[in-house]
Amino acid sequence: MATTEQREPIRASLDKQPHEVASMFDGVAKRYDLTNTVISGGQDRYWRWATRRALALRPGERVLDLAAGTGVSTVELGKSGAWCVAADFSQGMLAAGRFRQVPMVAGDAMALPFADDSFDAVTISFGLRNVADIDLALREMLRVTKPGGRVVVCEFSTPVFGPFRTVYMEYLMKALPRVARAVSSNPDAYVYLAESIRAWPNQRRLARRIADAGWDSVQWRDLTGGVVALHRGYKLG
Repeated sequence: MATTEQREPIRASLDKQPHEVASMFDGVAKRYDLTNTVISGGQDRYWRWATRRALALRPGERVLDLAAGTGVSTVELGKSGAWCVAADFSQGMLAAGRFRQVPMVAGDAMALPFADDSFDAVTISFGLRNVADIDLALREMLRVTKPGGRVVVCEFSTPVFGPFRTVYMEYLMKALPRVARAVSSNPDAYVYLAESIRAWPNQRRLARRIADAGWDSVQWRDLTGGVVALHRGYKLG
């Protein structure tokens, strides 16, 4: 009698062991983009557009899209005319995005498989929060960026209006997992998502960490009332 193997849902812990995080994203890869659009109310498209604008890319520049997942963010960056490569440490996410026909490389943010001074710009969207050593990843991004180049970090952050912040945190911990249960292949992963957002540093503290990693002139811009923040910095020439 044939049996069907049941795969246990994988949920990473907040100590962010790389194998746990990669396995978790492998498990949500198939419906990842759809789930993000649903739980963000379609704001994910706006956040990708705003990230491209913040990078101020020019045709012919070389851009690293780190933690790119299925490459949907890389496609958006490519609208600038820049040459963009997607990098992620989840093989499942990269495989789910192969149809997008963008260059893809398997790589860990803490040990990037690129030479020094390789890119005019580096960006990471909703991925820095999942790295075990954030400061090491920021230094690695600095290493592979050319002098005069820039970084943009797009990440969930802290809403700036108190009453909205309270409502948002309630949504994260209660409504988001229920929404994910309806559309995601691994809703337990979105419990981790909610927990990791709550534990993440606010805009000012993240800016300080980016600067401490060696980036210059670090500033940020809030999106959607601070639900997301874009942090930008430069590598001195």
